[in-house]
Amino acid sequence: MTVQKQDDGKHGKYFILENDIEVASMTFTWAGTQKFIIDHTEVDESQKGKGLGLELLKTAVEDARKNGLKIIPLCPFANAMMKKHVELQDVLR
Repeated sequence: MTVQKQDDGKHGKYFILENDIEVASMTFTWAGTQKFIIDHTEVDESQKGKGLGLELLKTAVEDARKNGLKIIPLCPFANAMMKKHVELQDVLR
């Protein structure tokens, strides 16, 4: 499964499809041009426990690193994972 991204310049999401059905997503909202807010993470019940949420977060972190951006993790899942995984904290705002 590959993480894909949609971004309209105001809002966006990282998501994973399985058989053309979205099974995991992480939505974000731009807060200016240098940071974005992770709003919500959702994983289909059938996919829970497979690490898809963390995979979405790691993709968001990699995007932030590549583009010199910061992340504000308002989503409880993203916030908890960023606190737990020290290696992801360099992009925290």
